[in-house]
Amino acid sequence: MGLDKQSLVYEAGSTLMHSYLVHSDTWSEPAPAVLVFPEWWGLNDYIRSRANQMAELGYVAMAVDMYGDGQTVDHPEQAAALMNGVLNDPDALEDRLEQAFITLANHPAVDPNRIGAMGYCFGGALALNLARFGTPLKAVTSFHGALDSAHTPEPGSVQTKILVCHGAADPFVGEESVAAFKAEMETAQIDYEFIAYEGVLHGFTNPAATERGEKFGLPLKYDAEADQASWQAMQAHFSKHL
Repeated sequence: MGLDKQSLVYEAGSTLMHSYLVHSDTWSEPAPAVLVFPEWWGLNDYIRSRANQMAELGYVAMAVDMYGDGQTVDHPEQAAALMNGVLNDPDALEDRLEQAFITLANHPAVDPNRIGAMGYCFGGALALNLARFGTPLKAVTSFHGALDSAHTPEPGSVQTKILVCHGAADPFVGEESVAAFKAEMETAQIDYEFIAYEGVLHGFTNPAATERGEKFGLPLKYDAEADQASWQAMQAHFSKHL
């Protein structure tokens, strides 16, 4: 099976978003689809590679540009500035998430009734918040994502099945955040699964995490075992619900 890879350009507000869509080049009928949200570095080759892996599993995958113009960065200060620029404008955040969902749902290769979302770090938070907004997603998976809520859902308002894959030693997402997230899920009556990998740090799915952590003095580390286990958990989650 080959892959059909293309750039998808669409507007969110006055910003042009340059996302990346990939699917089997032999598709004959609409397939389940997944939004793939990036780390704070932006839509780089790592996130494209994850989208490609999802396409190889039979999904239509769209790696989402959240910064506009396909911006990517390599330094934490630049990444933080771009990420916070999105997070500090709630209306723009919601609009960019909504437009990504609409763009994917309207693609002819996609079954609009079987859409999920996944994300890494910053992207994990985006996937979770897209579900919190009440977007009709069937399933969401967060990999070492922030758990803070941009919207508090009403009980019963979210039907999305949620999976969180978390590094138990992640200092960016501490025990208080985990406890608050679980309490939120229980109060909102959301069907969720929370997997914590003991001794595992932030960024555990990205092979570049260890080098970046050492370079910038950040508690990042790749963990091959947790990477594989979380990928398998995600596959089972999406296979069941998409």
